[in-house]
Amino acid sequence: MIRLIASDLDGTLLDPAGNLPAGTFTAIEKLHKQGVLFCAASGRQLTALTSMFAPVADKILFMAENGAILSYRGEILRSVTIPPGDTIHALECVAAIPHTLPLLCTPNCAYYDETGQGEFLPLVQASYISNARRPLHEVAEAERVCKIAVYDELGPENNAMLTLPQALPGLRVIQSGETWLDISVAEANKGNAMRFLRERFSLAREECAAFGDHMNDYEMLLECGHPYVTGNAYPPLKRRIGRAIHSNAENGVVRAMQCISDGQIP
Repeated sequence: MIRLIASDLDGTLLDPAGNLPAGTFTAIEKLHKQGVLFCAASGRQLTALTSMFAPVADKILFMAENGAILSYRGEILRSVTIPPGDTIHALECVAAIPHTLPLLCTPNCAYYDETGQGEFLPLVQASYISNARRPLHEVAEAERVCKIAVYDELGPENNAMLTLPQALPGLRVIQSGETWLDISVAEANKGNAMRFLRERFSLAREECAAFGDHMNDYEMLLECGHPYVTGNAYPPLKRRIGRAIHSNAENGVVRAMQCISDGQIP
């Protein structure tokens, strides 16, 4: 029996316009009544997630900042941050790569600097409802940074991912979308967060299902006995997981959740 369902948001649960599909809250409520936990697992900040899922926020788990933060019913269960020196070094490495802009994510706010204007700011505001302009080196020294999100205008696989992982061997550098990559400490990933949840709620691997669309979901999918990718998922991830549901444009995750609540495997 599946007792926990975790789903990535952008490109997975959310439709192509970035909205929750019809039936999401109804499916979550039905699963909750059956004793099945739902976890919103995203690279987005906790503030944005709790706002997005406000009608069911007291019933679900939140895995924010790609696993660096776990929250349940207002309690922070897990918080993993980057040492200040590593954050400053990462910022210097990002600054050396053309067509990239960094965003420092803390548990409560996402910060951009004076270069984060123009086209970049609307992209930040779309995913980080709590955001502010502040010198990033100042943030690195004064705040708890849990993730560095990097916008790459050329696409990370064509630009930053070619050099940044080698420049930051002590940190986790992973592509998280078509134009984004994330930097964090090695243990701050969705897989470790899922393992924490399994231990916290005494869940066997076969009692967990997960849905994702990109490489930052890979470890989480491996930690679950029932891993699925959406039909629109990043091709290398689809090849590794091999079990696909309908695309996010076809409401694939909600349809799969409805199957699970009916006692079926998608």
